[in-house]
Amino acid sequence: MSRLPWFRSILVLAGVGLIAGLGLSLIDRIVQIYVVVAGISPVLAVVVVTILVALVAVLGVALGRYVNLFQRRPQPKSIEPEISEHKVEAAEENLVALQLQVQKIQDEVAKRSLMDRSVELFNDLDRPEFQVVVFGVGSAGKTSLVNALVGQPVGEVGAPMGTTQAGQVYGPLAISGLKLPVVITDCPGILEAGVAGSERERMARQLATEADLLLFVVDDDLRRSEYEPLRALAEIGKRSLLVFNKIDRYSKPDREIILDRLRDRVESLIQPKDVVAIAALPAAITVETGETLISPPRIQPLLKRMVSILNREGDELVADNVLLRSNRLGDETRTLLNDQRQEQAEKVVERFQWLIVGAIFATPLPVIDLLATAAINAQMVVEIAKVYGCELNIDRGRELAGSLTKTLIGLGVVKGVMQIVTSAISITVVGYILKSTIQSITAAYLTRIAGKSFIEYFSRDQDWGDGGISEVVQRQFELNRRDEFIKSFIQQAVDRVMQLSTPTDSTPKFDR
Repeated sequence: MSRLPWFRSILVLAGVGLIAGLGLSLIDRIVQIYVVVAGISPVLAVVVVTILVALVAVLGVALGRYVNLFQRRPQPKSIEPEISEHKVEAAEENLVALQLQVQKIQDEVAKRSLMDRSVELFNDLDRPEFQVVVFGVGSAGKTSLVNALVGQPVGEVGAPMGTTQAGQVYGPLAISGLKLPVVITDCPGILEAGVAGSERERMARQLATEADLLLFVVDDDLRRSEYEPLRALAEIGKRSLLVFNKIDRYSKPDREIILDRLRDRVESLIQPKDVVAIAALPAAITVETGETLISPPRIQPLLKRMVSILNREGDELVADNVLLRSNRLGDETRTLLNDQRQEQAEKVVERFQWLIVGAIFATPLPVIDLLATAAINAQMVVEIAKVYGCELNIDRGRELAGSLTKTLIGLGVVKGVMQIVTSAISITVVGYILKSTIQSITAAYLTRIAGKSFIEYFSRDQDWGDGGISEVVQRQFELNRRDEFIKSFIQQAVDRVMQLSTPTDSTPKFDR
């Protein structure tokens, strides 16, 4: 419906008036043509008028079809079942990229573990079963539900919280109407007290993230403490059914009230039809004769919904599950790679900071000039870049080193480092204050700050961050001026200077 119906009405009326006017004018023109031609030949006049009317009719039909086509709203395209194929392809591409990253890990043990797990995920894409995980607060009836799904008592059912101590796996089980069997995992309960309870909850959450379909079991209205894990699992894309268990304990009106509340509370997370009511283990009934009757499990609504979802969305859910787990494995791989690169880059910085000690001690130069022009600093930038997979030439390295030097000067870091080194040497090595010593150790200190700053820069994909180069340099200066670090650094630097100043056969060589 138009937001301005009155405007549309005016346009329609104007259009009708225009068409009527054109029609009358056309009729008048045809009559005039007939009169003129009839003066010559009445038969010819009839033929001419007939042709003109036919042309007008054809034109009118063509115009009508065009207008109809223009105004026709495009029909929504039917959704083809290709989404699952796209997701499978996405999962496969993600796993291929993951394995390429894993190949860069130098720790052979970690590399083998990550590669094996990625192969398992590849195999998961073709597994002939669905993973269903039963999750929820302790004693909500999870194990009773598992027993009902399996069709026989396979897990211990009891009143105390924490009946399920670890994830128990059952199956694969054939369910009527389902194209593939299911493997059911009974999770430990969540929200249990104590260290052991927290550990069981951690295990339960881990199992839940690996489910194709999650059955979140409650036996009453949803509490905030239960809503939070359900929301967290929904945010990472877990497909869930909220299972309202033990409905035999409630009257029908109360049961409907609770169901309505549950559907309202999880409206943003779960569709209303995915909130189902069951009685996995109905209470025994004693009749007038004194006989005790045990009712069978009432789980048909759940089974019906599970079959519908898994038959229609099963391939998608498997691909989503694999994609989620591969992303998590990718995060783990990137963390290891970052740690590895950090360690390698820090070794580069340490090597160059001591190389520059020897270079300046042998040929004393103003520290600032050295930082701005020396090829040794440019080479350090190039090697740090290489650690992070960036190929830089020496000219670009010199340019970056020069930019950072200007920042060091502008922030007063050069002067501050000179004061720190002079003060530390006067305390640490009394009587050994030499201009070349102060210059060389100051240069090493500045090289360290520069190198650490470039590690941040390249680890962020050549981005200094929101605060720019100044913020990074200032942060590294603050991080490298702690008293304990300064004492240790100065002592190492002085030891190297003393080795250079008193060369002997027994003088140990420092790492290059």
